Amino acid sequence: MKNITVNKKEIDKFSKLASEWWDPGGKFKPLHKFNPVRLEYIKKSIIKKFNKKNLSKPLKNIRILDIGCGGGLLCEPLCKLGAEVVGIDASEKNIKIAKIHSKRNNLKISYYCASPENFKYKKKFDVILNMEIVEHVTDVNLFLRESSKFLKTGGIMFIATLNKTLKSYIFAILGAEYILRWLPIGTHDWNMFITPKELKQICKKNSLVLDEILGVKYNVLYRTWETSSDDDVNYLTRFIKI
Repeated sequence: MKNITVNKKEIDKFSKLASEWWDPGGKFKPLHKFNPVRLEYIKKSIIKKFNKKNLSKPLKNIRILDIGCGGGLLCEPLCKLGAEVVGIDASEKNIKIAKIHSKRNNLKISYYCASPENFKYKKKFDVILNMEIVEHVTDVNLFLRESSKFLKTGGIMFIATLNKTLKSYIFAILGAEYILRWLPIGTHDWNMFITPKELKQICKKNSLVLDEILGVKYNVLYRTWETSSDDDVNYLTRFIKI
C-alpha cells in the first residue's frame, strides 16, 4: 500500500465545517482575520523574489499551488493579483465549496481533490503554499517531500504552522478553543505541532532551505494579526528550493 499523508480524522473534521468557509462570522472567523497578514507576506515575498513591477497585477505569470486550500481563502485573492492558481485539498466538500465560490466570482482557478502524493500534474510551480496544513497530516516528511516535487528550483515554499511549546498549548488550544471559543474544540492536536528546528531539518532533507521565519501574533488592541519576532505560537516560514 502506498504511503499517504491524509489523516482521515482531520479531513472529516474540516469537511463538516466546509459550508462555513466563506462566512467571516462563522467557524472560520479566526482564519478570515488571519488571512490579511499571511496574504501580505506572501505577496511581498513573491514580488521581491521575482522582481515583479506590475502594480495592477503584481503576481502576473506566477504559478502558485495551494496545498490544503480549503475553500480557497488564499487562492482567490492571489488570483485577483494576477497569479495562475491551482488549489488542492483532500476534502471533496472543501473543493466543491471552492469551485462554487470562484465560479460565482468569475475567477479562473483550477481546483482538484487530491493530496500531494496522489496529485498528477505535469507543470511545476514558482510558489507552493502549505499554510496551516502540516499540523494536520500523518507524515510531515512525506508530505513535504511530495510537495517539493512540484516546486521549481529557486522557487518558494511558504509554510505556516504552530510551534510545539507550552505557550502554544496555552494560547492555541486552551485559549483559542476552550476559553475564547475562537475555534471549535478539537481543531488542533498539540502533539502534531512542530518546532521551527524540526521543520527546518525536514525541509533540508527535501531540498528546501530556510530563507526566513517570522512569528505571527494577535494584537488585542487593534484586533488584527501581525508579524512578530515571537514565534512561540504561530509562525510563518519561507523556504527556497535548491
